[in-house]
Amino acid sequence: MARILVAEDDPSVRAFVVSALTMKGHEVVAEDDGGLAAETMEAEGGRFDLLLTDIKMPVMDGIALALQVGASYPDVTILMMTGFADQRERAHGLDALIYDVIAKPFTLVDLLEKVDDALNGRPVEVVPLARRSLQ
Repeated sequence: MARILVAEDDPSVRAFVVSALTMKGHEVVAEDDGGLAAETMEAEGGRFDLLLTDIKMPVMDGIALALQVGASYPDVTILMMTGFADQRERAHGLDALIYDVIAKPFTLVDLLEKVDDALNGRPVEVVPLARRSLQ
């Protein structure tokens, strides 16, 4: 399975994500802010298959983390998550760098499907903005 670095400042969301990914068989390292995740990525020499990061975090947000990881380790797939619509729009400026953005709250099935898609390089389904607001 994959090595995944999770950056999430909310302890309950982080625990849920880590538990779900571990039960699926992935090796997971979790940090509670982007700065620590950047340090972990650097210390590990980028040896992760996936970075799953929240966008809005203290110290270093997920966008800054994605920019740093993308520049230093372009082979690491980046998947972002957020519960804030304005943050999701900020991430869309990074289309060439990130795989996709998962909207919070998400279900276990949604999370595992999106992680599997990202790891397998499946194309992202383009959902029109009008439909996104209904979901």
